[in-house]
Amino acid sequence: FPVTIDSFERGVATYCPVALTQGQFDALVSFAFNVGLGTLQRSTLRQKVLRGDVEGAAEEFLKYCMAGGKVLKGLQNRRKDEQALFLS
Repeated sequence: FPVTIDSFERGVATYCPVALTQGQFDALVSFAFNVGLGTLQRSTLRQKVLRGDVEGAAEEFLKYCMAGGKVLKGLQNRRKDEQALFLS
């Protein structure tokens, strides 16, 4: 099966059934597309979204910048972009 963005949009809608701005929704879809829906489902990011803690949720994006035990600049840039989109 080809991976489509639709499945991640449905996943975000399922796991984060709260009122979201377009920027928040888009940032969460991008995040889920990159790290997986399972990671989103288990994340503190999701817990904070569900509680309405926008600032706290935004901070969580930057916890997902590592691969192989090291911070990767590309991942850090992607998470910062998602964070900015989430807060827009």
